[in-house]
Amino acid sequence: MAASPASKALALDHDLPLDSGQSLSGVEIAYESYGELAEDKSNVVLICHALTGDQYVASAHPITGKPGWWERMVGPRKPIDTDRFHVICANVIGSCMGSTGPASEASDGAPYAMRFPVITIRDMVRGLVALLDGLGIERVHTVVGGSMGGMQALSLAANWPERAERVLVIASTARHSAQNIAFHEVGRQAIMADPAWKDGDYYASGPSPDNGLAVARMAAHITYLSEEGLTEKFGRRLQNRDTKSFGFDADFQVESYLRYQGSGFTQRFDANSYLYITRAMDYFDLAEEHGGKLADVFAGATSRFCLVSFDTDWLYPTAESRHIVHALNAAGAKVSFVELSAPNGHDSFLLEHEQLDRVVKGFLE
Repeated sequence: MAASPASKALALDHDLPLDSGQSLSGVEIAYESYGELAEDKSNVVLICHALTGDQYVASAHPITGKPGWWERMVGPRKPIDTDRFHVICANVIGSCMGSTGPASEASDGAPYAMRFPVITIRDMVRGLVALLDGLGIERVHTVVGGSMGGMQALSLAANWPERAERVLVIASTARHSAQNIAFHEVGRQAIMADPAWKDGDYYASGPSPDNGLAVARMAAHITYLSEEGLTEKFGRRLQNRDTKSFGFDADFQVESYLRYQGSGFTQRFDANSYLYITRAMDYFDLAEEHGGKLADVFAGATSRFCLVSFDTDWLYPTAESRHIVHALNAAGAKVSFVELSAPNGHDSFLLEHEQLDRVVKGFLE
């Protein structure tokens, strides 16, 4: 992976406590912002990114040069309108795009590597809250997140209910299922089986474990898609050939696509960060954090909630969103819910979808 790019960053003036009982010192939170901040700071939209996302929600990625991961959603006169809102998107702790993570220097000047403490989704949100505090923002107009970003939005609403007026959760869940944990473990084992991983201590010793990370990305990417979408896009069509090779090259278009996704990912992401972030997602269980009953999590909540799911998302299916909605209803919270139809599975929230645009725009306004 290339070196982390320059970005806005806030250095915390205090140690960051973690759920593990440990704490992190010298923490930096990298972030990007868009749109003017109102004088009374009432127009802040905090966007939380997914597992492989970053702070570059609406600006070109400094390593790949690709457009921001949600550029279609964030900008002037777009659903999250930067002519009206001040949008903040921060890189979570544990990641590799400027916020403190495994590749960051520890107090001895060497990278943390696997000395970095295991973190949780709530720890990530502690970092986001510390960023808001450092920027002098007491309450955001809306916190928005899809996938792992939705977990962060829920965690903020549960643990810091006074910090968000509105909470928009897209294609997410209140806990990671056994199936999701299993897929993540396959990815982690692929990384750790790569000889270049060297127990995580590869930063100064030579090549990164790109082969293992690419396989992890390939396995995860399958979960982001739907069978319908894969069949429509690729079917059993061959890649740049008329007949099968009777070998192990990428005969099929879908094989070539996954290899491309895997190799491209290694250019912008750190393998150790992948281990830590997937573990944080696996540990996520909002009800367990608060005694075992999800409705109790939101007791006394004053925020307005909106949850969105997609009918072809089998990673975080609609039943997961409904479970959260029922808990919010039981807690007497103000909540709306919609299941949208889309052929692209979990990734639908990142792609063109007019109905989603209307939901987001309407909820923010």
